[in-house]
Amino acid sequence: MEENTIIQAVLHALEQHSDKISSKMEEMEQRLRGEMHEMGQQLRTEMHEMGQQLHSEIHAVETRLEAKIDSLREEMQQMNKQLNERSDRLEEELADTQTSVDVLTTKVLHHDRKLRQLAKQA
Repeated sequence: MEENTIIQAVLHALEQHSDKISSKMEEMEQRLRGEMHEMGQQLRTEMHEMGQQLHSEIHAVETRLEAKIDSLREEMQQMNKQLNERSDRLEEELADTQTSVDVLTTKVLHHDRKLRQLAKQA
């Protein structure tokens, strides 16, 4: 009977030890789940912050591009205005030149007639 009591005591001690190990493993599992949850939250937060930063950087690039496009548009409008002004001046100069050519042509014809008349008289 003493042997049976010893076996019962050993079995009881093993059960208690097994319960402690199970309890510790459950605690470890709960801690791991908590840490994994916390890490997941941290990753989500970091990804969200990175997304916001990326969005901010994209917005800044868009703003710079829009400013550059506006600047180029203004420059093109200025160049177009200057080209139109030059074109207008050239048209005026061409009209003046044409008037001068017309006057000179008329004078040449008039002098040519006079020379022919003088040649006939001589």
